[in-house]
Amino acid sequence: MEEALDSALPICDAHHHLWSHRGTYLLPELLNDIGSGHDVRSTVFVEAGAAYRTAGPAQLRCVGETEFANRIAEQCARTGRLPQVARGIVGYADLTLGAQVSEVLAAHIEASPARFRGVRHSVTWDADPLARGSAPAPGLLREASFRAGARELQKLGLSFDAWLFHHQLGDLLAFARALPDLRIIVDHAAMPLGVGRYAAQHEELFRAWQRMMGELSTCGNVVVKLGGFGMPRLNLPWQAASPDVPSSSEVARVIEPYCLTCMELFGVDRCMFESNFPPDRETLSYGVVWNAYKKVTRGFPVADRTKLFHDNAVRHYRLNDRGLY
Repeated sequence: MEEALDSALPICDAHHHLWSHRGTYLLPELLNDIGSGHDVRSTVFVEAGAAYRTAGPAQLRCVGETEFANRIAEQCARTGRLPQVARGIVGYADLTLGAQVSEVLAAHIEASPARFRGVRHSVTWDADPLARGSAPAPGLLREASFRAGARELQKLGLSFDAWLFHHQLGDLLAFARALPDLRIIVDHAAMPLGVGRYAAQHEELFRAWQRMMGELSTCGNVVVKLGGFGMPRLNLPWQAASPDVPSSSEVARVIEPYCLTCMELFGVDRCMFESNFPPDRETLSYGVVWNAYKKVTRGFPVADRTKLFHDNAVRHYRLNDRGLY
């Protein structure tokens, strides 16, 4: 196991999950990973279809996941020790309900008034089954009902986590322009796919992703989470080269163009790092992930690194705000 670099640098892990429906990754497993030596002070829990209610109206069953995350957060808070796990909670709500989604949002807020911060409704779609998108059809971000639901988020000051694939960035650009007052947080650097029909197009794909991210960066309401690089769908070099966890130096070399491109386009103030655990655990270790980010930013001013690793996540997810609603 690698020794943690720059262990005094504060971190807010801007994106992780907890679940028991795809194996077990709960508080003990997360704390074990965090115990790799990095100074993780707080985290943001993001929905993954876990712990839904098993009864009641179908549209409200997703609130069970917020209740589940809030219980874990309170369990952790009672110890009085860091990290503050699930200091922010991003739940799921079906935004295609339009204005009627307000009932679901109210239930999420009631379940966790001090921590609920926004919604992620995945729009990932690709015709190639290897990409395994979760949306039922393409173009969800352009649907009137979906945008009407997003306006309910906007009214409450909640954020929208956008999980999509790189080729859907045009849809996200139109969505962001249509809802300029909605805070949009792009997950996993917009997931430049590397499997199936994309497997042999790395350079071409990077240029297309770079161009589309440049267009998106003109929308001041959009920020980007840098991470998700351990997911096999990206098919980055170490994933096929060896069954062993790569070194942070190898990871940093591969992800640096993506990270630096986002920072150049969006500016340091609109980027933040995430672990995306446990999905990234398929090919990376928690310690290697954060060491790689630290190597990518080695030489940056201390103030910029503090923003990227901690302060931006706290600010964009409003983790210090209470009585928000």
